[in-house]
Amino acid sequence: MLARTSIATRLVLVITLCSALIFAVILGYNYHRSRVMLEQELESNARNLAGSLVHRVETELVSVVKVVQGMARELETSRHTAQELNHLIKTTLEQNPELYGSTVAFEPFAFNAATRLYAPYYYRHKGGIAFSRLETAYQQLPYLYWDWYQIPRELGRMEWSEPYFDEGAGNVLMATCSVPFYGADNGRKQLKGIVTADISLESLTQLISSVKILKTGYAALLSRNGMVLAHPLKDAVMNETFFSIAEERNDPAMRELGRKMIKGESGFILYKSLVGVRSWMYYAPIRSTGWTLAVVFPEKELLENVTRLSMTMAVMGLIGVLLLTVAVISIARSITKPLRLLAAATDEIAAGNFDVELPVVSSQDEVGLLSRDFQVMQESLKDYIKNLTETTAAKERIQSELKVATDIQASLLPRLFPAFPDRPEFDIFASMDPAKEVGGDFYDFFFIDPTHLCFLIADVSGKGVPAALYMMVAKTLLKSEGQRLGEPSRILSCVNTILAEDNDSCMFATVFCGILHTETGEVQFANAGHNPPLIMDAEGVRYLALKPGFVLGPMEDMVYTTERLVMRPGDTLFLYTDGVTEACNFADELYGEPQLLDALQKTPREDLVALVHTIRADVAAHAAGAPQSDDVTMVAITWRGEKI
Repeated sequence: MLARTSIATRLVLVITLCSALIFAVILGYNYHRSRVMLEQELESNARNLAGSLVHRVETELVSVVKVVQGMARELETSRHTAQELNHLIKTTLEQNPELYGSTVAFEPFAFNAATRLYAPYYYRHKGGIAFSRLETAYQQLPYLYWDWYQIPRELGRMEWSEPYFDEGAGNVLMATCSVPFYGADNGRKQLKGIVTADISLESLTQLISSVKILKTGYAALLSRNGMVLAHPLKDAVMNETFFSIAEERNDPAMRELGRKMIKGESGFILYKSLVGVRSWMYYAPIRSTGWTLAVVFPEKELLENVTRLSMTMAVMGLIGVLLLTVAVISIARSITKPLRLLAAATDEIAAGNFDVELPVVSSQDEVGLLSRDFQVMQESLKDYIKNLTETTAAKERIQSELKVATDIQASLLPRLFPAFPDRPEFDIFASMDPAKEVGGDFYDFFFIDPTHLCFLIADVSGKGVPAALYMMVAKTLLKSEGQRLGEPSRILSCVNTILAEDNDSCMFATVFCGILHTETGEVQFANAGHNPPLIMDAEGVRYLALKPGFVLGPMEDMVYTTERLVMRPGDTLFLYTDGVTEACNFADELYGEPQLLDALQKTPREDLVALVHTIRADVAAHAAGAPQSDDVTMVAITWRGEKI
């Protein structure tokens, strides 16, 4: 028995689940839209912040470039003694606090013919300005081979060096701006040396590190080759490059991001930061040096407020859904209480207690109307059960009587086969399957005299009991008149006259009547509107061509014609009713005479029992389970020509 689910339960489930689903969709959409808007706002803010930092760094770097370029022009337009040169460098350093150090490094013998290399260097040290000679400070590798000297010398333009630790001179982490200066030699432009200005990366690091973003967000600085110059992860500064970290992580996306940075591109992306945190990053180039400035926002901190707001809304929504559920339960119970009482009463009625008292509902709504209808139904059901009991008893009596009628009808037809085991000169077999308990088809065979066997098949109009009654009358008359008259046409004429008298119901029967001479094989036959039989002989299987004859019963004084057929030993005559050829399947397709002819051509004719059963099975296969609409009756007779 299926478990019963109350209306209140279903109502609560539907409303609660629908409300929860709607709220979840709204909450999810709100979270998504908030996140998208926050990311858009973040990109704009990150672009502005990065642009501001880049501008500040660019301003500082451009001022350094201008100082160096001014010194280069000064050296190109005037010749200076060693004392004047030192004064120029020192004064420049004193007037520009953003500089860490400065030098003028000459080409070999360019300062004077007696000095091969000359590079005075002034730098800040312990709150003052210290002096050093680079040609002596770099004894193992002369300054001519250092990047800050060699690259601008070869390119002939201003260049910023990659950050490096200046061991032996300034002894700090720095980057150098180098500008070549020239002089005239015999009217030709000749490189004289390189003017430099150093900046300490410590000041840039402090500037970058001073930027505070959310709780743990930060700004970072990368060199043109991806070297980490400024980053909260101190161990990575000057020890790691963007590409080495990408290689260690085996992260192609990070490697591609590094390539975009060194190309001078800018962008806003979601990536895994150097400290392994999913973060948003905006990166932009510092044009003057080719470096890249990056501003990093941890995603978790960025979405913290949105997540907190969503959780708060979720809790509020959950409380709202619970309150709604309580309200729905209360309302549903008040509405369904009368229905529950009605359901309990109907259970009693279903169990057979038709006198159970139904609940009284005074409301004028649908529940009240239903209660009053149940009361009417209860009274009607009592009357119906009483009538049904009487009808069932009557039907059972009728069924019992029909069963008796079926047995009686079956007993009227020859049922024992072989019917004449002592007559080897012929063989006969017949079967009938009624469409209802009793049918209107019948067959019969009997001897008129020792050498003449009368056989017939008939189909009474209609079905059921009326047809069965008419069938018994017709069968009795045909047998009695057949034994008396002994000729098919006279038999049919006489029986037709008797049936036509007082035939107010206008019933009729189609009959094929034949008489076999058992010694010669001659068959005399007459037809009263019945289906043409088939002859199975040495030439094959074919339908007999019959002269038309009117059905028995509707009209008196009808004349029928006797025809003759001579059967040879082994020939078989197959008779049937229209229940065979008019058998239908579910597509309303008839079995038909061509299919019957084809089936008989394929069926062995030696055994009449097998022949009839084969045709019956073929008809059933054609019907494919469709209800039988008419009686199916068949008679097969074979003349063998043998005598005892």
